Amino acid sequence: MKRGIVASPLVGLPLGLALKLYGTEAAANLAWMVATLPVLAKLAFDILVSLRRSEFGLDIAAALSMSAALFVGESLAAAIVALMYAGGQYLEAFAEGRAQRDMTALLSRRPVRALRFDGDGLHEVPAESIAPGDRLLIRQGDVTPVDGLIRKGIARLDLSALTGESLPVRREIGAEVPSGASNIGEAFELVASRAAKDSVYAGIVRMVEAAQRSKAPMSRLADHYALGFLAITVALAGLAWSASGDAVRAVAVLVIATPCPLLLAVPVALVAGMSRAARHGILVKGAQVIEGLAGIRTIVLDKTGTLTEGRLRLAGIELAEPPVCDETTLLRLAASLDQASPHVAARALVDEAQDRGLSLAVPEAVSETAGEGISGSVEGLHLALGGWNFVTGLIATCDTESLAYVPDGRPIVAVAIDGKFAGRILLSDRLRHGAEDVLGELRSLGVERVVLATGDLPKIAAAMTAGLPLDAVHADQSAADKVAIVKAEQRYGPVMMVGDGVNDAPALAAATIGAALGTHGSAASAETADMVLLVDSLDRLPLALQIARRAREVALQSVSAGIGLSLLGMAAAAMGWLTPVQGALLQEGIDVAVVLNALRALSD
Repeated sequence: MKRGIVASPLVGLPLGLALKLYGTEAAANLAWMVATLPVLAKLAFDILVSLRRSEFGLDIAAALSMSAALFVGESLAAAIVALMYAGGQYLEAFAEGRAQRDMTALLSRRPVRALRFDGDGLHEVPAESIAPGDRLLIRQGDVTPVDGLIRKGIARLDLSALTGESLPVRREIGAEVPSGASNIGEAFELVASRAAKDSVYAGIVRMVEAAQRSKAPMSRLADHYALGFLAITVALAGLAWSASGDAVRAVAVLVIATPCPLLLAVPVALVAGMSRAARHGILVKGAQVIEGLAGIRTIVLDKTGTLTEGRLRLAGIELAEPPVCDETTLLRLAASLDQASPHVAARALVDEAQDRGLSLAVPEAVSETAGEGISGSVEGLHLALGGWNFVTGLIATCDTESLAYVPDGRPIVAVAIDGKFAGRILLSDRLRHGAEDVLGELRSLGVERVVLATGDLPKIAAAMTAGLPLDAVHADQSAADKVAIVKAEQRYGPVMMVGDGVNDAPALAAATIGAALGTHGSAASAETADMVLLVDSLDRLPLALQIARRAREVALQSVSAGIGLSLLGMAAAAMGWLTPVQGALLQEGIDVAVVLNALRALSD
């Protein structure tokens, strides 16, 4: 459609010039008028649609200038303005396509088939049929269709499309492999840990598709100035006409006040910021997210898997007195139930049990409360495990005072078997490398408040965050509590919530900007978030803010420069120093320069 509109003035303008050259001026004017009318009709339709949505923009100035130029017989100026407007529309489509290239690459890499080990050998199956526990052969050149663990072989993986990191990584037996990774080495076996539809990469692909299907108009910062700019334009045109008695001067003012591509420069700059972010492993849903990022004043962080590495390890097992079972049995039963949970603590227990060679049973009748705990049956026994309050709330009797103390502030998984407290499993985690530096960098970028919200007990949260520059630490928080924290922090300004778990998804949705750690987090958090950090590193947070602020700065430069230069040109036209044709050509140059300036947001 945009290509068809630009064809009319692109053909009609030189045709009219040729006709004028051969002395048929009437025919030339007719050619220019015919070239202008389709663009003017499309513009009028777009304006009507915008007005029905209560949107008022500078497109009205373009319609006025074309109409006025035709009315006074300045058909050449009208055709130039038509080419400027239609060309700007086409340039927007081209620039957005260029800027979205990095995001579109994610969609083209989506695997649709996989090689699965079945009873009688290898079979090619649809990726969506893969279930947790399936054994897959990942050949050289294949893209991993699901999240999983390496069962056999050593993997050399290219994660550049996900993370922006150019160097390949090496993963050994037992290591996690994210979906969407390219195998650039020898073939290896992978055991699926999630179904294809639940993998992080699938969630990211769905997020990109939803962003591309969205028909919501991009925010156009220039439109904020539309009413005032249009009033100045009409007033100056009227003043020039009344002072000189020459309607052509008024048309010249209107023509040079037609910053059509200027209106497109803002979304081009913002989408360019999206593309630059994608190159660094930061996927954002739309240009409005870039705008929102630029204004963030408060950041609320989850702890496990976000501020910390999220790679919990077994630190010890304490049995109840008298013992309900031995340590090995307690671990085996707990790990068997935790196979059904995506939580990082559950992953730690399953990994430890597998490392010890324990045979895990299939859990039944599983029920999980996100961020709090899980219950179900294993080998005929009813188990409950998770946070202290969750487990003690489900059992009949327990000496809570003697068991309330947690050594060293370490996280625990409390375990109950058949309604009796059986013991607790002590876990350990550590802060991400450079976490303190990242928080300091966020402060330097204008973030005024950094708040921690975690489901851990206060002692654990205090021990883990000691010495960090945090404004508040909220411990023992449920998913609903995190939402309340986000809403409370909004009184200080726009809020970003950063998390990775299923229990973080509601808070991600409630925040001004929700940011999820995609490579190790849950698909639910990735799909709910406005932004996904595909690199498992917090240093992408300040980088995302830097990119957003640069894109917004370039966009504002485009608005200021375009409107400022247009005002100077309008003054010159009002004084009679520019004809309508000269004004149209000058404005064309201004607007093309401004749009090209907007593309600077692509550069690092």
